Amino acid sequence: MTSTFALAGSDTSSGRTSLRTIDLRGPAGHLEALLNEGEPGSQFAALVCHPHPLGGGAMHNKVVYHAAKVLNAPEWGFQLPVLRSNFRGAGLSEGQHDGLAESEDVVAALNWIHAEYNLPTIIVGFSFGAAMALAACCAKDVATKRAEIHALAALGLPTQALGRKINHPLLSGCALPKLFLSGDRDGFAPKEELRQVVDSAADPKTLVLIPDADHFFTGRLELMQNALATWMKEHVE
Repeated sequence: MTSTFALAGSDTSSGRTSLRTIDLRGPAGHLEALLNEGEPGSQFAALVCHPHPLGGGAMHNKVVYHAAKVLNAPEWGFQLPVLRSNFRGAGLSEGQHDGLAESEDVVAALNWIHAEYNLPTIIVGFSFGAAMALAACCAKDVATKRAEIHALAALGLPTQALGRKINHPLLSGCALPKLFLSGDRDGFAPKEELRQVVDSAADPKTLVLIPDADHFFTGRLELMQNALATWMKEHVE
């Protein structure tokens, strides 16, 4: 079952809709995308990237949903316009899963946000989405194509997968404000490995470990949201 949440500042009496389907085009073709519009006059926009498609990841994933809600829903106080899209080959998005080229899908989404709003962007990625967000925001070879990024939050950034270690070397030269937010029982990012990755990252950076939380923040989603909101307040207010 999929779910969506109501748009911040929606007004059905005036004909405004709370959720828009977006015609987003990436290098592999059409990308399925949804936009939760924000409060008029917002100073920032946001993009949230989903986990690995081959593991069932898509833009309706519960961690993606709850993170996007922090950015957009009125009760959290930010009410930013938030774009979520499916990577190539996921959901109704065209193309085939690649594992690396999805960073180009992130760039396409960021460029759409820039064209639509011309606002600095907060990007939040979960798991595979966090790795692809890092590649899109921190790789030097995409810098000329990248829209303006204000800050980056990596939720459940994996440090190992399929028996191999993931080091994320791009972080050493990435000077964006960065949040690393994971569970301290994350099987894809043991906390000591994650600390090593964070230590290798350029400043500014923040590491938050949610006690007794696994990779999906099972039973700890509200704690994840509170940690994300606390970091957001430092960077958008």
